Amino acid sequence: MRVVSGRFRGTRLEAVNGDKTRPTTDKVKEAMFSMLMPYLDGGDVLDLYAGTGGLSIEAVSRGMTHATLVDRQFQAIKVIQENIEKTHHADEFTVLKSSAQQALLNFVANSKKFDLIFLDPPYAKETIAADMSFMAENGLLNSGAIILAESNDEANLPNESDDFSIIQQKHYGITVVTIYQYEG
Repeated sequence: MRVVSGRFRGTRLEAVNGDKTRPTTDKVKEAMFSMLMPYLDGGDVLDLYAGTGGLSIEAVSRGMTHATLVDRQFQAIKVIQENIEKTHHADEFTVLKSSAQQALLNFVANSKKFDLIFLDPPYAKETIAADMSFMAENGLLNSGAIILAESNDEANLPNESDDFSIIQQKHYGITVVTIYQYEG
């Protein structure tokens, strides 16, 4: 794995040992970020299931201001911190060891708002719809925020609603990438 483009281009990223994380392949990551390019103009990123941190590091490399990375596994947090150190810009990242649900509650308590959100939970958990609803209902999204959801083709992804519109959706093998825009 590596950073594909931007300030940190070519930086090699470490992977988490074992099968508890599913790193996004370079091919899928490059496709994701080509879809996201119009939206990478500063702002705060939330990576709620960060794994290796590769998506957030790529987003900051390409123009986002700051990224908050959340993961509940100690090994993932260790790898995220190692990967961030390789950027030589650790001040542009915040790493939290926490469950996604607890992190969201803490963000509400601290009145945090985000402009770009990565939702790539374990495929079997299917928490994307619940996470999106919670963020919208609790004021965690800036107007026009972008949510990139990565799932498998069996996931029950949210459809368009009063809160979200689907900007784009692409299939890459069993991986489905859906980009939503917050309408609130």
